[in-house]
Amino acid sequence: MVRFAHTKYRLGVAEMSRQAAIDTGVARSERLQSLERGLSVLRAFTSNRPALTISEVAELTGLTRATARRVLLTLADLGYVAAARREFSLTRSVLDLAKPFAADRDVWDFAKPYLESLTERTGESASIAVLDGTEIRYVARSQTRRLMTLAVTVGSRLPAHATSKGRVLLAFLPDAELEAYFARTAIARYTDRTVVDEGELRQILTEVRRQGWAVVDQQLEEGLSSVAAPLFDANGRVAAAMSVCAHAGRVDPETLRADFLPLVVENARRISAVWNRR
Repeated sequence: MVRFAHTKYRLGVAEMSRQAAIDTGVARSERLQSLERGLSVLRAFTSNRPALTISEVAELTGLTRATARRVLLTLADLGYVAAARREFSLTRSVLDLAKPFAADRDVWDFAKPYLESLTERTGESASIAVLDGTEIRYVARSQTRRLMTLAVTVGSRLPAHATSKGRVLLAFLPDAELEAYFARTAIARYTDRTVVDEGELRQILTEVRRQGWAVVDQQLEEGLSSVAAPLFDANGRVAAAMSVCAHAGRVDPETLRADFLPLVVENARRISAVWNRR
């Protein structure tokens, strides 16, 4: 059921993306086919297929051999692939495309010992995320060895309104930014417990801001609960949030508040202090 709930989330995101395309008038005919082809060719290369011939690229992408050849020559001219005899391979220039995400990971390397300590003490996963549009984006994570139904890694995105880190980040937004969030967000339901009423969600965010933390019980996934606290940057603004996430069958909300919350709040304070000195 939990995995099905997460699948519903992914499908919901896909549906919202489709609807957004319709609402903004971006029909398929307006998409850049050459860009789509170029990206499909780049994705054809993997760690198991580091070098490919034109015929192999055509077969893997479904492009004609002539089109695959033109795309590869264009990418070679731009410096993203290199040719050696009959084969093509990616160059290090492709890594430049991922630098913004790699930079995020490097920035948060210092927090890993704190996250790992939390995981060791609680037996549950710990993570840090930032607000990115209407979603949270994971920038650091310590994974528990226990089986978790929600498979997330650094770079994963989840809806802000249904997560404890997301509620912390939303609660501390300036008023104008919070209004902009509500103006552009579809508050989707993922479980029977998901708060989808805007008025109720606003009240929850007000309480989160007042108390300085958030507890979420099975809002995004059945059986998934978490507690989060804010991380403050050098300007005193909440720029990230950290949480401990656990299966509700192992840890109930009362335990989250009584046992996990003090640990999360204390480690958030320590991470903020170190972050501000960097």
